[in-house]
Amino acid sequence: MILGRQLDFLTRLIPTWRQEPLPSPKQPDIRTAPQRDADVEAKARKLLRALQCDDLAKRVCIRWNPRMRSTAGTALVAKALITLNPHLWDFGAAEVDRTLRHELAHLLAHHRAGRRRISPHGPEWQQACRDLGLLDEKRCHTLALPRRELTARHFYRCPACAEEVKRVRPFRRKTACLDCCRRHNRGRYDERFRFLKIPAARK
Repeated sequence: MILGRQLDFLTRLIPTWRQEPLPSPKQPDIRTAPQRDADVEAKARKLLRALQCDDLAKRVCIRWNPRMRSTAGTALVAKALITLNPHLWDFGAAEVDRTLRHELAHLLAHHRAGRRRISPHGPEWQQACRDLGLLDEKRCHTLALPRRELTARHFYRCPACAEEVKRVRPFRRKTACLDCCRRHNRGRYDERFRFLKIPAARK
């Protein structure tokens, strides 16, 4: 009888974890990143609508490119497309917001200018930055993103003013000297001032 009590007592002490299924590892919330990205695009549309740019607000699109290294973001005017570096999240939501507004200012400036040619970081872009809440915005970011040195291998010259331009990649479309276009054609593209490629030895 005593032995039976001891066995019963020991049975109650034996852990039962082997009889229960192990808890499954916690799965990441796969909705977090897509929702976060959707919020960024929604913010871009809201900012544009607040400036009465409903047409641009409908077309604007935000994409994230994990292959970006030293570039924080880019703006493709023709497609109303903004591409952002996912590493921006490492610097906090405030930096994502600032970069979004910076790139959005490029789209806004060109949208307002219409067919008129403007400088990428000229007065039109600076005004767009201010309208989007960015005061004294710099043309380049100062984030600690990995950088690499790129060598310019393509050289161009304006046939009118002899202004020379160095490029890492060649121009993919007809590109003219902005200063000459402003001076002689109200800022619109003029074939007379199209950049001509020159040998590297003459740079």
